[in-house]
Amino acid sequence: MSLAALLLRARGGRLAGRLGKIPVSSHRNLQYGWTAYLMGDKASAKFTEYSKVFTVDGNLHAGTAKLAQQVAEILGLRYFPEATIHLLDQLTGDGKNLDLKYNGSCSVKTFYNEPKHPNGNSYRLQAWMYGSRFLQYAEALGHLLRTGQGVVLERSPYSDFVFLEAMSKQGYIHPRCVKHYYRMKHLSICEILPPHLAIYIDIPVSEVKKRIDEIGEPYEKKVSAAYLQSIEDTYKKSFLPQISETSEVLQYTASEVDSLERIIEDIELLKFDKGPWLEQDDITLHYLRRRVNDKSKILSPVAVPDYVPELTVGGLDADSIFHTYRELPGRLFAPGYNADVGDKWIWLK
Repeated sequence: MSLAALLLRARGGRLAGRLGKIPVSSHRNLQYGWTAYLMGDKASAKFTEYSKVFTVDGNLHAGTAKLAQQVAEILGLRYFPEATIHLLDQLTGDGKNLDLKYNGSCSVKTFYNEPKHPNGNSYRLQAWMYGSRFLQYAEALGHLLRTGQGVVLERSPYSDFVFLEAMSKQGYIHPRCVKHYYRMKHLSICEILPPHLAIYIDIPVSEVKKRIDEIGEPYEKKVSAAYLQSIEDTYKKSFLPQISETSEVLQYTASEVDSLERIIEDIELLKFDKGPWLEQDDITLHYLRRRVNDKSKILSPVAVPDYVPELTVGGLDADSIFHTYRELPGRLFAPGYNADVGDKWIWLK
C-alpha cells in the first residue's frame, strides 16, 4: 500500500459516525446536493469580475508570498499561502502538526541536507507535496464556487512538476519516480480546472542564492545553484508555455515586481478570453463544486496503486500506522462524532 493511499484511508472520513451511520464525505455533500441547486444556489449568481483563480509562481525566495498577499488584499481575493507537508493536519483534527509518519514520512530538512538520501525521501516529499497542492487547490476552488470570492495561491498542482523535473535533472530521484509522478498527475489534474491567471516572478539564480543565504532557513542554504537553475529552466521552458494554452500569463522581473500599481493595472487589462472556464455553466460548476468538496474522492487518483519502492509501505507497517492514527484524539470517527475532543454531533446543526 502506498503512503498516499494509507493516509487517504485514515483521514477520508469513511468510518460511520456513532449516530446516523453517515460517512463524513456523504454528510458534507448533502448541503451541496441538487435540491440546493434547484433552490437557486448557483455559482454564477455569486460571481463578480474577480471571481477567478490566480496563482503566483517563481523560484525559491522569489517573493511569491508577498506578491500573492498584496494582489489578494487589493482585489479583495482570498489568499492561500503555499501548501506544506502538514496541510492535511491543518484541515483535520485540531489543526496541530502531527508526526511525519502521518505526513508522507518525508522531511524538507532531509531533502536539503541529503537530496540523494538512499531511503527515497526526495520522491516521497515530492509526491506528498503534489497531493498537498492538489488538496489546497481543491479547497480554493470550493471557496470560489461556494462564495464567489476569487482566490490567489502560491504555486499549484499545475506548476508542481517543475520541482520534480529539477530533482530528476540533478539525479535526486529514480526515473521510475518520474513515470509514477506523471501517471498520478494525469489521473488527477483532469478533475479540476486550471487558474485563470498565472503570475511568474523571474529572479536570476544568483539573486535567489543570495536571498537564501541572507534570510533562508539554515538547511535551505545547502541548496545547489544547479538545482535552482533547473527549477528556473523548467518554469521557462515547460510550465509557462503549457499554462499559457489555458490561462493568462504575466511575467515580472525582480525590479518590476515591486511596482504593485502596474501589476494591478496589467491584471485589470486582461481579457480572460481563453481556457476551459469559458466552457462552464452552472451545471458543470455545480458538479465541480461537489467534486472538490468530497476531499477523499477528489484525492483518490493521487493514490496510484503502482509499486514504487520510495512510496510503498508493507502490510504490517501500513496497518500499524493506520491504527495508531485512528487512536489520536478526534480521529476515530468522522468530525462531529468524537466525544474525546468535545464533539457535539455537529451534523444536527
